[in-house]
Amino acid sequence: MNRLLRTSLLTTLCLALACGTGAVDNQNQNQDPINQNQGNQTHQNQNQVEHPDPVTLRVATFNASLYRTEQGALAEELSTPGSEQPSQIAEIIQIIRPDVILLNEFDYDAEGQAAAGFDENYLRVGQGDQEPIEYPYIQVFPSNTGVSTGIDLTTGESFEPAVGTEDYAQNSYGYGIFPGQYAFAVFSKYPLVDDEARSFQTFLWADLPDHRIPEDYYAPEALEIFRLSSKNHVDLPIDVGGHRLHLVAAHPTPPAFDGPEQRNVRRNLDEVRLIHDYIRPDRSTYLYDDNGREGGLSEEAFFVIVGDLNADPFDGGASEAIAALLSDPRVTDPEPTSEGGQIFGESSWGEDQNHQGPHNQDTANFNPNVGNLRVDYAIPSSNLIVEESAVFWPAPDQEFADLVEATDHRMVWVDVTLDRAAVME
Repeated sequence: MNRLLRTSLLTTLCLALACGTGAVDNQNQNQDPINQNQGNQTHQNQNQVEHPDPVTLRVATFNASLYRTEQGALAEELSTPGSEQPSQIAEIIQIIRPDVILLNEFDYDAEGQAAAGFDENYLRVGQGDQEPIEYPYIQVFPSNTGVSTGIDLTTGESFEPAVGTEDYAQNSYGYGIFPGQYAFAVFSKYPLVDDEARSFQTFLWADLPDHRIPEDYYAPEALEIFRLSSKNHVDLPIDVGGHRLHLVAAHPTPPAFDGPEQRNVRRNLDEVRLIHDYIRPDRSTYLYDDNGREGGLSEEAFFVIVGDLNADPFDGGASEAIAALLSDPRVTDPEPTSEGGQIFGESSWGEDQNHQGPHNQDTANFNPNVGNLRVDYAIPSSNLIVEESAVFWPAPDQEFADLVEATDHRMVWVDVTLDRAAVME
């Protein structure tokens, strides 16, 4: 495997086979923020600002359900081609062909073997009638899922159940039967600026102002160590033709599988709140990342929020925080749609019949007790130009309809143009 494996705080996997060719050749020139003209052209004013050329790219998020029930099983499966479900996931990616994609529910391993195997044996191999696709830059992220707290979260007593058990999962920082289950990874055609990346894996839930921690559920000892992020919250800068695009990625806990204390509902609301605060300079001063750096994004930053946020703005029981995020003037909600979502929503029984949100914006096909929901997002900052957006959910009689059964979620993508000169006008 002729790849350069680089491991950083976030365990970076940079596959540099395609560096130096194609559309990303000159992306280290004229880096954002804006460079001042140094007088190379004497007819220009010394203080004139030069902007990188506008760039349009496709950003996607996809909960691919590439998680397994044993640690290392995903890496082993992806080490050879031909496994059915990963092949279907890869084919969907090859159909939509995003420039940058976040894959949720992709088991983490510190060496990046699963990501390398998926790239080598599935993405770079044509699936069905599709052309292969290459992502020379890949980064995998550690996750709080399956990381033991070492205590019983309700009593505060020392507790070390066996890895792989329900007790282990319930008393980890995020639900998982082994460390890194349900993590996420980023695949990109553009260089990842990993030395500027930020993660909020260890940010304490109790440190969130006006948090929603349920009273009398967690032991005091638990609140001293318990983290807000059920997996991770990450800001990964990407060099897009000299522009900096911040990929703000997360996968909050589902607002379900709890009791009357609603600990998971409350945690989901606060995890989404953290994302929202991170993009608001006046609300992010309390934040600290895993390296101790404080604050969030600047007002001028280009960003796209991506992830399975496990929250629908109309239905599902955890709407408040995501509705506030989508309505913030700092972002543009592209409201992506699909024909398949509309058809499935109209034909479903159970909770779908009570939903208030538009079926054509649904991104997940859940059981009738929950119904189909909009939970997966690619939300660009309002200073980006939105060209197009959609949910990959073909109607039952359309081509590729059979592929969507590979996961209960659907890919969401958005085409955006980065144009700093237009923003400055």
